[in-house]
Amino acid sequence: MKYLYQTKTEKIIQAFYKVYNTLGYGFLEKVYQNALIIELRAMGFECKTNYPIRVFYESFSVGDYFAAIIIDDCIIIENKAIETLVDDNVFQLINYLKATNIEVGLLLNFGKKPEFKRKIFTNDRKRIELE
Repeated sequence: MKYLYQTKTEKIIQAFYKVYNTLGYGFLEKVYQNALIIELRAMGFECKTNYPIRVFYESFSVGDYFAAIIIDDCIIIENKAIETLVDDNVFQLINYLKATNIEVGLLLNFGKKPEFKRKIFTNDRKRIELE
């Protein structure tokens, strides 16, 4: 089975493991994010950091989030540096996908053991109007 943006996400995951294997466990999220951006840009990806995401309820703006990294305007990356991922982390990424026209997200955890989750939320399933 082929995933949406599979080739790109595989390369991003490779960069994630390279950063993790080089730095190891114990740094702050920002350190891993900066190192990951170096790797991703070296691979030829366009990276936008701390990208603002506006959330709407009906036609009203009700809040703003900031995605850690947007890759090539088609993949959201959310970084964590926690012991292990929990459901709340996954739902945060899914909500980022719901609030944008981006359909693919990666949750990367630089925890005691490296772990990642790939989430897809296609635009045809989104009930909110995207701006």
